[in-house]
Amino acid sequence: MQRLKVGVIMGGVSSEYEVSLNTGREMLKHLDPSKYEGIPVIINRLDQLIEGVNGLDFALLALHGAYGEDGTVQGTLETLGIPYSGSGVLSSSLCMDKQLSKTILRHAGIPTPDWLCWDSMECYDTDAARRLGYPVMVKPNAGGSSIGMTKVNSGQELRNAVLKAFAEDACVMIERYTAGQEITCSLLNGKLLPVIGIRSLGEEWFDYSAKYEQGGADEQILQLPAATAERVQEAALASYRLLKCSVYARVDMMLKDGVPYVLEVNTLPGMTETSLLPQSALAAGFTFSGLLDAIITGSLQERSCRQGTVVSHV
Repeated sequence: MQRLKVGVIMGGVSSEYEVSLNTGREMLKHLDPSKYEGIPVIINRLDQLIEGVNGLDFALLALHGAYGEDGTVQGTLETLGIPYSGSGVLSSSLCMDKQLSKTILRHAGIPTPDWLCWDSMECYDTDAARRLGYPVMVKPNAGGSSIGMTKVNSGQELRNAVLKAFAEDACVMIERYTAGQEITCSLLNGKLLPVIGIRSLGEEWFDYSAKYEQGGADEQILQLPAATAERVQEAALASYRLLKCSVYARVDMMLKDGVPYVLEVNTLPGMTETSLLPQSALAAGFTFSGLLDAIITGSLQERSCRQGTVVSHV
């Protein structure tokens, strides 16, 4: 069988550049050499993407944040006729915009914490934040990896947190803090993988260091009560469908009094050594190589179905 030329696209232009490089290195390390020829493609401009994918059979996306996770790269690859991993342009754009995705989920009856969104400091309103109720989480509307994110316990802390978030994005979300069990639900080809519970071992919430430093968090596969497990599965699958996700995604939630509150949906979740999706897949019986194989195979099938063609080399 002829090996596929798989370009691992990493880097990008967002604040998650280093996280993307770590994801890309892990992917390259674990690609099955009997099936794939892994080729690193590091980019920080769109023209580098166009040059880097020339001659590739498939683009394995290791990008995070704006430009890589918001549909921009996906749209470029579709124009070039290069099949790529994960969700398409529409889903990528929807999930990257927390305000838009939460609005869709709320409209469909999926529980999600109350929130405000401000497009500039002219919208800054301490009374509106107070009515939302402290504590709140202040975050870039289109950011990830908890970069620019702050837990705010009082009005005195709000302004600096908002300015910090605006340094990362043109739109800032102020979201009511939900005290409870943080969980993450990974989905692969439309099926829910084992649910992971998260507890930060340093800060009181799952910040950047807890996510990416060894020993930063306690992450365990959860055995939830049957009724709670059913509600979690329903919320995860409904979010995946409503936001038009395909192949794989990760739905982050807070579990409070047996009710799962969806925080966000990640269309290109991290794939580093400490990342949650590989942990969840391992609990379901997938090696890292097997997980990548499932993502590539599923993505080729997804792209071929949308184009009305048949994939013959998988």
